[in-house]
Amino acid sequence: MRAWLRKYFFLMVIFPKTLMILGSGELGKELSIAAQSIGCKVIACDKYQGAPAMQVADVGIVLDMSNEKELQNVIRTYQPDFVIPEIEALAVEALKEIEKEGFKVIPTARATAITMNRDQIRNLASEKLGIKTARYAYASSKEELAEVSEIIKYPFLIKPVMSSSGKGQSLVETKESLSQSWDLAIQQARGYSSQVIVEEFLNFDLEITLLTIKQANGETLFCPPIGHVQKDGDYQCSWQPQELKVKQLEEMKSIARKVTQELGGQGLFGVEFFIRNEEVIFSELSPRPHDTGLVTLISQNISEFELHLRAILELPIPQITCESPSASKVILSTGQINKVAYTGLEKALEIENTKILLFGKPNAKKGRRMGVALSKGTDLQEAIRKAEEASKAIEVIEKQTE
Repeated sequence: MRAWLRKYFFLMVIFPKTLMILGSGELGKELSIAAQSIGCKVIACDKYQGAPAMQVADVGIVLDMSNEKELQNVIRTYQPDFVIPEIEALAVEALKEIEKEGFKVIPTARATAITMNRDQIRNLASEKLGIKTARYAYASSKEELAEVSEIIKYPFLIKPVMSSSGKGQSLVETKESLSQSWDLAIQQARGYSSQVIVEEFLNFDLEITLLTIKQANGETLFCPPIGHVQKDGDYQCSWQPQELKVKQLEEMKSIARKVTQELGGQGLFGVEFFIRNEEVIFSELSPRPHDTGLVTLISQNISEFELHLRAILELPIPQITCESPSASKVILSTGQINKVAYTGLEKALEIENTKILLFGKPNAKKGRRMGVALSKGTDLQEAIRKAEEASKAIEVIEKQTE
């Protein structure tokens, strides 16, 4: 068979692919759009009907993804080529089991299990790999928490061992707050948990996300670093590129490469760091596109969603470049809203080189992320200013019944 014909036949065999995305939020939605643009079929799963990714997917499935049998049955029924977790609240044992049956979990079932539990990823980074992290300890009761507080010293953060987007996290500055912070962490943990992590509060200079692409058959790649600001553990704004010293960036790449190599599999990882003076301190890792990486939809030649997809499907990834200083700013709901509508879109879009993404969440509560403003500028200051201005122009309101 001629070389060109063999190549054509190979391409016909591998495409299209069916992707099952576990979790249908805004990140899953952008991944779905990227997948469908190259002919893939997307099955979007979530706990409620009409979740953002379901609005663009080929198939939408409502299920309890923390239910092991239910999750296994859905995967076996639909037979996807790839199972792609987008959230942490999953029945990890189900993923391990279906992986044994030959299903491809991204990046792997083991990596998903480790990264969804703060204790496991922290232990792996600090104790197994010898990577510098904030000082930490665990507590399984209020009594243990009181003992640990004498070791870590105030102020410190109390977090659920298993959670996401800052849920259940609090800054503790005095002994009087311990009991309340314990209750919050236990109540808002993902799944059942009777343990919290107590983490040193760092007076850092910068928070960085280094988007790291682990290829199945190729070198590990990196996006230009993204700076970001969080409030109560949830991202508020991000920008790219964040200027760093060469030594700091190389240290970040070394750490990210080491952790992702240990986790295995393929795909894009969001690796978070603190910068304190000259120090690089590992924070957390997500084995999927990162919310701070939404800025890449306007900043990069290839977005984080396309990069994740190319790594999963083993497609070529040319040089990754940040084409313009860019920023993102979240659009938040200010209250409880049963049927969502928006005002101010026309005002936001008057701002030059600005895009608005409204995620399509059907309802809202105070502080829920409903969209994001994306802006380019001649420098980062201009990009950040424009993104903030555009975000403020959008108001989340109750839709009037006709």
